[in-house]
Amino acid sequence: MQSPDRQENMKWSNFLVSLALICFTTICGFAQTDINIGKSYTINSEVLEQEREIQLYLPAGYQDSKQEYPVLYILDGQWFFTNGVAIQHSLRTPSRLPEMIVVGIQNQNPLRRTLFWEERDQFLSFLEIEVNAFIHKNFRASTDRILFGWEAGAAFACYAILHPKSLFSAAIVTNGAYADEEMLDAFSRLKTPSPKNLFIANSRKDIYSIDNSTSMVDLLTEKGLSHLTWEYREFNNEVHESLPFLALYHGLNHYYHNYKSLVFGSIQEYNDLGGLTYLKDYYQKRGERFGFPTDIDDSAKNSLIWLAWKRDNFEAFALFMTEFEDVLSTRRYDSAYWQNRFAQFYLKHNDLERAIYFFNQGISKYPEASRIAVMHHGLGKTYLKKKDKKRALQHFEKAVSLGEKIKDPALETYKEELLRLKG
Repeated sequence: MQSPDRQENMKWSNFLVSLALICFTTICGFAQTDINIGKSYTINSEVLEQEREIQLYLPAGYQDSKQEYPVLYILDGQWFFTNGVAIQHSLRTPSRLPEMIVVGIQNQNPLRRTLFWEERDQFLSFLEIEVNAFIHKNFRASTDRILFGWEAGAAFACYAILHPKSLFSAAIVTNGAYADEEMLDAFSRLKTPSPKNLFIANSRKDIYSIDNSTSMVDLLTEKGLSHLTWEYREFNNEVHESLPFLALYHGLNHYYHNYKSLVFGSIQEYNDLGGLTYLKDYYQKRGERFGFPTDIDDSAKNSLIWLAWKRDNFEAFALFMTEFEDVLSTRRYDSAYWQNRFAQFYLKHNDLERAIYFFNQGISKYPEASRIAVMHHGLGKTYLKKKDKKRALQHFEKAVSLGEKIKDPALETYKEELLRLKG
């Protein structure tokens, strides 16, 4: 028979074990959910006389909208479909690309090589007649269609985009571009061709396909085809297997080059491109192409103001603050922080009237802000530069008074400057 103390200890031990098990279960427990990035469909192809599998991804906002979406067709979807979806998710945040329907075309060796070349006409018919019809019948797809191909698929994509009856708007090809004079001459003879876009990528390390790519580029340069906008880029750190992931990203950016909001790396770049004239033209064409407003957007206005401020280019800063004055009334600048920032920058460059304007605006609109003392101090410095000692003294005293109340870290500086002015 156990003693009362031992029984009590056993109860306590059992309690601790139970508690530990509960905690362990809580910490280590998990809920399992499937991660789905699309669906698989089977098309019974009369053209190819076989069943073919395709993968399909719909944009996140598809169900809640009524809009039509561009379609990205990815050859060799068994390898690159997930890459197309990943690019969609990552580049939607900064709005560099439109939302797209992504379609992966499954093609395994050795059949893919046969379909991509020997039977390319049948395969093109399969894509344009059967797959395209399936997409447009069942989903809200626009007529903006982009085709991506790698290796043998790249040669096919070149053939597809140059075909006289091609339904594709653009092709992104990597590690295997190919076109001969006959194909290019046939394209050039089209009487009313639709504008096409072609992005070619390769690497000097891809000794298997680089010669075909450079030969095609030489032909494109020689022919000077109208209605074909193209670019060739080499990514010489990549190899045959790694380049397609980069190529798809850069190819989409090439085709949608004027979708994003403009950002400049320097004021010199802005000026070299044509300054305000270039900016207005860019947004006019952007709006016409994508149905956006044709005015310069707030994002570009903000980035130029901040760029001039960060690079201490007061001439550009003053120009942008005047030209883009409307953006200053947006919510982004509704704070004492920005009123003080602007005022201090004007003060630094001796535009005293604008400095006074922003200091006063900050003080009147945000009397309880943590920067209230520093704005009075800045206003005092501004009036001192204007040789208005009386007003300068008033604002220095106010800075000290308010600084003591809010325990401003620069309080000692305010006091020293006040004493120096009085002395």
